[in-house]
Amino acid sequence: MDINNLIGSIVTVVFFITFLGIVWWAYGGSRKARFEEDGLIPFDGSDDLQPGKNNGD
Repeated sequence: MDINNLIGSIVTVVFFITFLGIVWWAYGGSRKARFEEDGLIPFDGSDDLQPGKNNGD
């Protein structure tokens, strides 16, 4: 086994562990309430755009 294969294998394992960590963080139970609340932001009904204001046009 040459050094390039070894480095490639190590990098693959590190990225896989990082991916699993991100998935664990995203689906962890302690963050569920926050993510559900954040998911409803587009439907809250308050708009930053108001008639008569210059909205960057």
